[in-house]
Amino acid sequence: MHPIHSKPKPWHPSITVNSHTPPPLLFKTKTLPLKIVSSINENNETKQSKVGKVKRLVLTGEGRAKLNAYPDREFYAYPRFVTHVDDSFISTLTDLYRERLRPGSEILDLMSSWISHLPEEVVYKRVVGHGLNAQELAKNPRLDYFFVKDLNQDQKLELGDSSFDAVLCTVSVQYLQQPEKVFAEVFRVLRPGGVFIVSFSNRMFYEKAIGAWRDGTAYSRVQLVVQYFQCIEGFTQPEIIRKLPATGKTQDGESPFSWLMRLMGLLSGADPFYAVLAYKNFKPVYE
Repeated sequence: MHPIHSKPKPWHPSITVNSHTPPPLLFKTKTLPLKIVSSINENNETKQSKVGKVKRLVLTGEGRAKLNAYPDREFYAYPRFVTHVDDSFISTLTDLYRERLRPGSEILDLMSSWISHLPEEVVYKRVVGHGLNAQELAKNPRLDYFFVKDLNQDQKLELGDSSFDAVLCTVSVQYLQQPEKVFAEVFRVLRPGGVFIVSFSNRMFYEKAIGAWRDGTAYSRVQLVVQYFQCIEGFTQPEIIRKLPATGKTQDGESPFSWLMRLMGLLSGADPFYAVLAYKNFKPVYE
């Protein structure tokens, strides 16, 4: 089991035939539907056994590689009490959580930090955090429990099946080297109808991002996360949400050259917002 931390709260996880007469033809016809039913049941059981399993691998070996091959626990050994995206991104993400996460839900904040960006006014039944730095997680006011684990070393989540209504992963999916296995584990711990929300921008620790992310474009990164969902049997069709900064005109006093550099991503500007989300088995409808 995961180590227990004192702050936040510790984590507890028959047909009878006359022998003197030949069997009637009706007896033979009765066996056919039984065989058909048996075949249907076998097909259903086979299909059911595949739910939550990895159907195919998305990444190549090269696509999983990082420039900094040292363990992630070393890279994140010291706490970083900063936000890795701008206020506009955070506001958009909080609005998305307000829209998709019902009050009273049980939430797993995967690859979390000292802030979860959940709406302050909404009360949830339980929020469990996961990350690589205990100091950051202990400072997160929304977490009831937390645990530390390197998902690139071990993808198994020591959490019960169907134990959460939602799983969140914020600006961290680019660091997963075994995303297929992690998404399968997320599927397992989600309740039927539960949602997995993966959000990201164009920022990253370049040396710690996987090759497929570093070498990709904004479009290809969105499609990569879509494929992560699609490689797991049982997730609904992924939904893509984008909110991009205006690029049609320059800011006041900004030169055309600066605007072009910003458009190419060579100067910092408003962070683009991307989210890909899907549900386990079905998308619930609430009145």
